[in-house]
Amino acid sequence: MDQVLEVRGLKTYFYTESGVAKSVDGVDFALGRGRTLGIVGESGSGKSVTSLSVMRLVEESVGRIVGGEIRFEGESLLDKSEKEMRAIRGNRISMIFQEPMTSLNPVFTIGMQIGEVLKLHQGMSSAEAARKCVELLKLVGIPLPEQRVREYPHQLSGGMRQRVMIAMALACNPALLIADEPTTALDVTIQAQILELMKELKERLGTAIMLITHDLGVVAEVADEVMVLYAGKVVEHGAVEDIFRSPMHPYTRGLLASIPDIDAEVETLETIEGLVPSVYDMPPGCRFAPRCKHAMERCLRSQPALVETAGHKTRCFLYGDASEEEAG
Repeated sequence: MDQVLEVRGLKTYFYTESGVAKSVDGVDFALGRGRTLGIVGESGSGKSVTSLSVMRLVEESVGRIVGGEIRFEGESLLDKSEKEMRAIRGNRISMIFQEPMTSLNPVFTIGMQIGEVLKLHQGMSSAEAARKCVELLKLVGIPLPEQRVREYPHQLSGGMRQRVMIAMALACNPALLIADEPTTALDVTIQAQILELMKELKERLGTAIMLITHDLGVVAEVADEVMVLYAGKVVEHGAVEDIFRSPMHPYTRGLLASIPDIDAEVETLETIEGLVPSVYDMPPGCRFAPRCKHAMERCLRSQPALVETAGHKTRCFLYGDASEEEAG
């Protein structure tokens, strides 16, 4: 498969007065052209930090990528200068942030904001950019695009603002689109429209999509693969059908069991007892062990490696071929 993005052993740490926060601690994945990878997990699992690391947007005053490799279209992003990264961001790699009202500038029209991307990265004139803006708004299904380009963010609904963010992200036909909680705070009707739009754009443009979410329903709707993060580690990774049909890691099973069943006569919501460990004080063994019903003595002292089990990758000692992760 033509790999757009390859991440190997990614470690992103934050250095604070409270200590070293190991937000992402050895993450591996690859994403092919025209494929969607859903990255799920609780708040604090490392989902957004992984995406910011790929974009090289981690605030250097407190955080650093301390290990691993990020290759985009065969080239190392970690070897790029900041000037080279600015030429890539918004051009070959685009990102949709979770809150469009704070991502869009309130004092500039929609047309000016999308047009700036086109003029910067595509070298278009103002007239060319204006025409392209209208085309992009049509592409993402915004009605009356000729009128909307002259409006300000506060004049649009939440769903329309999110569509504007998608239009801006797609302005330069990126090879990789990172969507960080793209349907948060949207009602279910608009959410369904945005997800359908993302599927259509992926099929039409061949864009690889990295979808960051805590919503497994969203993953089931649009993703080809799913990667489950817990406390900065990948605990399970495989095809969506495999993970949903036969989840193997206790954490993944807990997440799936917590989804409400509308067909159940008496609904009992499953919960995962306990809390995610502090990024400043990770347990010595498996990071999920303190919350796991199946934890063994080995789990409390050793970190399991991510190994291929029953067709997808799992990090758990419950399976006979599981091995310990190497130190470092």
